[in-house]
Amino acid sequence: MIDFLSHNREAWDKQAADGNRWTLPVDAARIARARAGDWTVDLTPRKPVPREWFGDLKGARVLGLASGGGQQGPILAAAGAEVTVFDASPAQLSRDLAVSEREGLGIRTELGDMADLSRFADASFDLVFHPCSNCFVPSIRPVWKEAARVLRPGGRLLAGFCLPALFLVDEDLDEKGEIVVRYKIPYSDAEQLAPDLLKKKLDQKVPLSFGHPLSDQLGGQLDAGLLLAGYYEDSWEPGVSAISDRIPCFAATMALKPR
Repeated sequence: MIDFLSHNREAWDKQAADGNRWTLPVDAARIARARAGDWTVDLTPRKPVPREWFGDLKGARVLGLASGGGQQGPILAAAGAEVTVFDASPAQLSRDLAVSEREGLGIRTELGDMADLSRFADASFDLVFHPCSNCFVPSIRPVWKEAARVLRPGGRLLAGFCLPALFLVDEDLDEKGEIVVRYKIPYSDAEQLAPDLLKKKLDQKVPLSFGHPLSDQLGGQLDAGLLLAGYYEDSWEPGVSAISDRIPCFAATMALKPR
C-alpha cells in the first residue's frame, strides 16, 4: 500500500532541491512591483489570473492551498493580503518563509494534507488560492469540501487543475511529439502505470499523479456548495507536450461561497 502523502511530500522536497520551475521563489523586483500595485500570479502554466477574480486584496485573509514554492503567496502578501501558505512539502514552504523574511511580508506557513484543513475554523479566509496541485492526491472532493468550509460567506476559491486529456496519453511518447492513448479517466499512476514504470517513479522519488474527471473537478466544487463564476483554459508552452499542443490541458475556475 503506497502512502501517497508521504511519497509526494518527499518527492516535492526533491523537486525543490533539483530546482523545478515551480519551486523557484520570486525575486525582490517582483515583490517591489507588487507593492506598487503591478502584479500577476498564475493558477495554470501560462495564463495569469484575471485581476478582477481577486476582489480587494487589502487586508484580505488568503489561504494559499497546496501552493508552496515562494511564488504566489509572496506576491499576494506584497499586494496587501494576510497570507497563510499551506503545503505538504517542508522544502516548498521554506521557499515562502525565505521570501517572507527577506521582504518582511509576515507570511504564515502550515504543513499538511490539502484534504484536511481541520486546524482552521469555519469561515477563516476571504480567499482560497489553489494552483494546479490536486493532481497529486487520489481524491479531490474532500479538498473542495474543506476549501468551502474555511471560506467566509461571500468568499472566493480560485483553483487551477489538469484537464483529463493530459492523463489519457503515454507521457514519454507525448514529450517526444507522439500521441498514443493508453490510459483511462479517472487516472492513477499507482493503478495504471506498468509495474516497472511505477517502481522507477517510487525509487527516483518522482511525484505520483492522478487524473480526475470533470465530474469531480467542477461537480465537486458545486457539490461543496460553491457557485462557479469564472473559467478559462490553458496549455503548456508549445513543443512541451503533443496533446497540449492540440487541446487545452489545464483549466482555472473562480467559485463563490454564497452569502
